[in-house]
Amino acid sequence: MTRASIDLNADLGEGSAHDEAVMAAVSSANIACGGHAGDAQSMRDSLRLAARFGVSAGAHPGFPDREGFGRRELHFPPDEVRAFVRGQIEALKVIAAREGVPLRHVKPHGMLYNMAVRDEALARAVAQAAADSGVPLYFGLAAPGSLMLREARAAGLREIGEGFADRGYAPDGSLWPRAQAGALLPFPAAVAQGVRIARSGLTTAVSGEEVAVPARTLCLHGDGAEAAELAGALRAALEEAGLRVTAP
Repeated sequence: MTRASIDLNADLGEGSAHDEAVMAAVSSANIACGGHAGDAQSMRDSLRLAARFGVSAGAHPGFPDREGFGRRELHFPPDEVRAFVRGQIEALKVIAAREGVPLRHVKPHGMLYNMAVRDEALARAVAQAAADSGVPLYFGLAAPGSLMLREARAAGLREIGEGFADRGYAPDGSLWPRAQAGALLPFPAAVAQGVRIARSGLTTAVSGEEVAVPARTLCLHGDGAEAAELAGALRAALEEAGLRVTAP
């Protein structure tokens, strides 16, 4: 797989001091909307930054778990998941409408995302909530047979496979668990992995196997200590590799 373009996205509106610098480098912003992080003011600020830099805005719903930043494994019935995910998206939609900024995509956050990779009922509930909201695009893990992308298609959404520049991979194409060594890549490795995924749709798992990552959007995490530097360096490296960085 060789691509001429790639989307570069980041998770923003989560309280990081780097949001403006990261927003200046990406083409899509996943804006926290009140579950794991975010409130009306942060949503408004993020939407205004997205408008200022010409960045495509999307919703970043997560488990209602501020204490754990949405990164703890929690269990809810599917109807409750559908309700709280839709509620978070709708909260951002209201503010976006006031700001005149269209919402283009939904990308689940943290453990909600990771559990939806392997839990069919959860993947369906999240995708249905996104479809209920009327937002057209859905970012989910780019992997062969991805449950997230399959359920997005079934819900009538346009699925966008996502790769991760700054996260380690397991051999099956899922993300390496955060608690284990190799889960978070250092700056140079993240840039190199991001460019390789964008150009070839491949990377190397933490355990050494080659992994297919047929991504159309590439994520970097906006809450890292080197987020601003990584965003700028990755954008420059992608363009130097001949890729046009643009939202889907």
